[in-house]
Amino acid sequence: MVERPQIRAWRPPLAGIDEVYHARITDHVYPMHTHETWTLLIVDDGMVRYDLERHEHGALDRTVTLLPPHVPHNGRSVTPDGFQKRVVYLDSSQIEDGLAGLAVDSPVLDDPLLRRRIHQLHLSLEHAGDELEAESRLTLVSERLRDHLLKRVEDRSEVRDAGIAHRLRELLDERFVEGVSLQDASETLHVHPAHLVRVFSREFGMGPHQYLTGRRVDLARRLLLGGMTPRLVAAASGFYDQSHFNRHFKRMLGISPGLYARSGDTRAALRPL
Repeated sequence: MVERPQIRAWRPPLAGIDEVYHARITDHVYPMHTHETWTLLIVDDGMVRYDLERHEHGALDRTVTLLPPHVPHNGRSVTPDGFQKRVVYLDSSQIEDGLAGLAVDSPVLDDPLLRRRIHQLHLSLEHAGDELEAESRLTLVSERLRDHLLKRVEDRSEVRDAGIAHRLRELLDERFVEGVSLQDASETLHVHPAHLVRVFSREFGMGPHQYLTGRRVDLARRLLLGGMTPRLVAAASGFYDQSHFNRHFKRMLGISPGLYARSGDTRAALRPL
């Protein structure tokens, strides 16, 4: 009996990503086909064997696979147990189509940092309201992919630019309720998005999205203690919806907004250090 693939696919509200595709494949064999976008693939379980430009390749759980647009490829499991994969399809705003030829001969990238960043990108794409986090993670992933294609991978973790980091923080402080996209911040400050994320994280020990979420939670706490209901606080403090609010509030404080509002004098003991 042929087992039907288990698939989840969606289009996130994020420029640069055409589609997100998660699948568990056992029996299905992908025929030769092409995409108009870049295929960025990680395998969580099993192994995929595929042909690209008449050369056979394999995708393992520790590696990253980048397939160029318009180049035919197929795909099949190596073992009877199948494989589990996660894919993001990137448009040409993230990687120029002119670099496609460089990816044909070397589509497999053995880069633990890149794979970890792609995993984090997928996690951020799971929830509506986390677009700044997803955008921040995407810009670092795309930058490293281009570096691999151009054979110029380097460690930029020590890059500092305190002035730009503080200007970005000021912008986030001004607009943390309504939110600001990384692209808007980049255009306002005339700095590449990846540089913004990197220098902010280096200067303040957290990403821009973490800082913005912290500002929103701080405002939410004041509103809750002032008597506003959690439902109204979610919107007033900039969260996408009640679920988004509850998740981030509890992640930061270890307690739900409703319990926090009813905690009385015990609330002082719950403040994060």
